[in-house]
Amino acid sequence: MATSVKTAISIQEELFKEVNRLARELNVSRSKLFVMAVQDYIKKHESQNLLFQINKAFSDLSDSDELKVHSKMRQKQAKNLESESW
Repeated sequence: MATSVKTAISIQEELFKEVNRLARELNVSRSKLFVMAVQDYIKKHESQNLLFQINKAFSDLSDSDELKVHSKMRQKQAKNLESESW
């Protein structure tokens, strides 16, 4: 079982009231509600980081020279296929 540590935080009074209300509604302690909220935030943050890394990996768009080479390769392949006897 993981070791628990105790911490103190300062929050605005209105937010504190909302936390208490939600904790009662969910029938969990305030501490449990904070743990749930932080776990959820960490998962969302990790997902955002993963999405950023995926987008970065796929953002390597071809430059104009590469596009020209690809176009010439397609043309040459098409010409080669035309001369093939299927």
